[in-house]
Amino acid sequence: MTRLAPPAPSPNPALPALGFSPTDRVVIFHADDLGMTEATVSAYRDLMEVGLLSSASVMLPCAWSPAAVQAARDVPGSDVGVHLTLTSEWDACRWRPLLTPEDPRLVDGAGFFHRRVEDARQADPGTVGRELRAQVDAALAWGLDVTHLDAHMGAAADPRYVREVVELATTRGIPLLYPRFPAAGWQAVGLDAGQAAQAEGLGQVLEQRGFPLVDHLRMLPLDQGGDHAALTLAWLRDLPAGITHFILHPARDTPELRAVASDWAGRVANYEAFRRPELRRAVEGLGVQVIGYGPLRDLLRRKLGGAA
Repeated sequence: MTRLAPPAPSPNPALPALGFSPTDRVVIFHADDLGMTEATVSAYRDLMEVGLLSSASVMLPCAWSPAAVQAARDVPGSDVGVHLTLTSEWDACRWRPLLTPEDPRLVDGAGFFHRRVEDARQADPGTVGRELRAQVDAALAWGLDVTHLDAHMGAAADPRYVREVVELATTRGIPLLYPRFPAAGWQAVGLDAGQAAQAEGLGQVLEQRGFPLVDHLRMLPLDQGGDHAALTLAWLRDLPAGITHFILHPARDTPELRAVASDWAGRVANYEAFRRPELRRAVEGLGVQVIGYGPLRDLLRRKLGGAA
């Protein structure tokens, strides 16, 4: 299991605002990459029936995004955001921006998003901002009750694009996935010292504006199969207080998934773990509080409304 960065240094002010105590362990079990393939959409429907998965985010440029949005609208209790997409990493299945980019550096020579994050981060921030707004507005136009924003492969979280993402989140009243990391935590996930200091400062500004942030990030592995339910429980037993964004990439084992994703075994293992009712019961027995992003969105909108 992947642990991403050290914990935040102080109690999360969102906890009491959400009705929790500062010592509560609150988890958002989140499915990334919804809509990348059909296997992700059918897996999402399955996991929502089991009841442990509490959130997901859809990739609007992908071919199966309309089916993903329809699934979210069909399934009671859906809590789905937009997985802001600036990269297209696979060889067999690729996707393009929703808009024709004004800056050609947003795409490769074939007109697809770049495979690598480093290449995706060369585009003009204005072009990136327009594309990200188009993705969110498409989701809203299709009837998705967007609960949050997060970044596919972290590309939209680049410091060059943070202003665009924060403006988008603020104007739409939608929370974004942003950790309450100290500077050392940001350095642990790859930022240099200057960028880490800026990222820590931005987190403080966001909290002052009323954005609820998460304390911890955890992610089930994609580079291996096996018993991911056991991994999940082992980690949850030592879960610290605060709000944790727990990432999985669930997908059914299908010929399509195997043809598209070289890490298909990890995605299937994520899915198989969370489709087991006994995992849900075990999590309940650990005293972990499970929520989605809907309550955080409601909190943000109350704060923004009060500020207005």
